Amino acid sequence: MSLLRTGRRAAAVLIATALLGSLAACGTGGTEQTSGSSDTANLTVLAASSLTDVFRTAGAAYEKEHPGTKLTFSFAGSQELAAQVRQGAPADVLVTADTRTMDGLKADTGSATVIARNRLVIAIGAGNPKKIDGLENLADSEVKTVLAAPEVPVGRYSRQVLADRKITVKPVSEEPNVRAVLSKVELGEADAGIVYKTDAATAADKTDAITIPDDQNAIASYPAATLKESQHSTAATAFVKWLSSPQAQQILRTAGFEKP
Repeated sequence: MSLLRTGRRAAAVLIATALLGSLAACGTGGTEQTSGSSDTANLTVLAASSLTDVFRTAGAAYEKEHPGTKLTFSFAGSQELAAQVRQGAPADVLVTADTRTMDGLKADTGSATVIARNRLVIAIGAGNPKKIDGLENLADSEVKTVLAAPEVPVGRYSRQVLADRKITVKPVSEEPNVRAVLSKVELGEADAGIVYKTDAATAADKTDAITIPDDQNAIASYPAATLKESQHSTAATAFVKWLSSPQAQQILRTAGFEKP
């Protein structure tokens, strides 16, 4: 009887050891898949405010095509995004509305790829009550004009086109991003504001847009890059690469963005 019990105990120990080894192997495989695979990852994407609508559409398309990947977007002015990166905010991908901001973060990012371009327009109240037809009208003291702050890409572009035409504008406010500029016009708190063409298109039911001629306009470039501190570098790289794919480019074109 003693020998039988001893044999049973030995067999139980062998079975338990085998099960533990099997579970340990499964656990290791799961960890590698979560951190290194492009098939399973929760990605945080820091993106310029002007990409808000189009990236929500693009994100849904990407998640459908890559069911193991979940995208969380954080939209803000490019200068705010840069500050978040420098402060070590946990994120995986960065997309700004200018190359200058991205170039200033080379120590924190991988190689950047321009995925789209944009142009400026003058957003005005529906029906154009102030009869604005060009940049020169923005210098009129009777026209309440709002601009993005100078450190914001669209604010810098706006001041560039105005300076090139030797037009002096005293904005009634300086906003932290392009969507805030558009909102002021939508709410009637400003008569006009310089925004991107794509942003104006999102508020076509509440505002109108005055085209700025090409020879007076500025071109905004949108570079995308992975962040070196990403915990999902493979998945982040895959998403950045996808932004240049025909599918993603078609989504950007439909929203009014131009080819890079």
